[in-house]
Amino acid sequence: MAFSPRRLLPLLRHHRTLATAASSPRAVAVFWDLDNKPPNTIPPYDAAVRLRLAAASFGPLRFSVAYANHHAFRHLPAPVRAARAERRAADRLEAANPSRVPSYLCRVCGRRFFARVKLVNHFRQIHEREQEKRLRRIDSATGGRRVRLVAALSLKMEKYKKAARELLTPEVGYGLADELRRAGVVVRTVDDRPEAADRALREHMVETMDRGKVGCLVLVSDDSGFLGVMREARMRCLKTVVVGDEGDGALKRFADSALSWKDVVSGKAKKEAASAVGKWKDRDLLKKLEWRHTPEEEEGESDIFDDASDAGDEEDGCLGLNSTRCSNDLASNF
Repeated sequence: MAFSPRRLLPLLRHHRTLATAASSPRAVAVFWDLDNKPPNTIPPYDAAVRLRLAAASFGPLRFSVAYANHHAFRHLPAPVRAARAERRAADRLEAANPSRVPSYLCRVCGRRFFARVKLVNHFRQIHEREQEKRLRRIDSATGGRRVRLVAALSLKMEKYKKAARELLTPEVGYGLADELRRAGVVVRTVDDRPEAADRALREHMVETMDRGKVGCLVLVSDDSGFLGVMREARMRCLKTVVVGDEGDGALKRFADSALSWKDVVSGKAKKEAASAVGKWKDRDLLKKLEWRHTPEEEEGESDIFDDASDAGDEEDGCLGLNSTRCSNDLASNF
């Protein structure tokens, strides 16, 4: 079946709009130093979503990337450890005194249980094994059969993932990398070496500036080792935004705008970002309208006046010479 040009025209316009937004000079890129600024106070998914919303207030968001070593993904923050301890204590108390009403619902099959421990055991023994069988079937299939199998099992797999995210405890860490990827953040892991994440982050920032497809860099860190990259971004006339907890750190003093990590997490940073963008627009407008002194124009004007004065002197000399001749002629006649 042949497609007419009229049907393809809206698709081409949409693709052109997306390409223009991706290469816009106002595009924003987010660089997140997870070693220095991990999301400890709220779940990683919520923190990543609110960070992306705050960054999108400065312009169209092109991409957001986070760097960390393996230790950052294996480490358990103190709030997470405390929450897990409270959960285990509540499960033990509930197992000792079970409720008479089944208040726990399985999100996959719909069965109800009197205790949360019973629900977890049911989920692991039945639904987790079913998920493993699905993954083995997909891995063994190839070609078109694999595509059809993935399409047929996609709803069940997504349903399982949502239920497991709420019910099961991650075996390693607290699911930081998976939650950030789910929120649209590209997660890159570096070797467990000193300053490895900072070095990789700086190289990525310089590479992004060399490509010239973004006009604003958002850095989530309090590390003063990024001052050199921020200085280079300013030399290239890029807007810089720093997100951190330090009140008056070196990075915040050097950046065009600064946001508090607490305000980003709470969702208050969007208003500050909008006001900062308004100030940037006013500043750029004033720069276009301001008068600038150019010595070359002044030299040109002085040359014009000098030429006029010289011309006047020459005319005066000529007039004086002519008047002298006229007086001599009159005296000879008398």
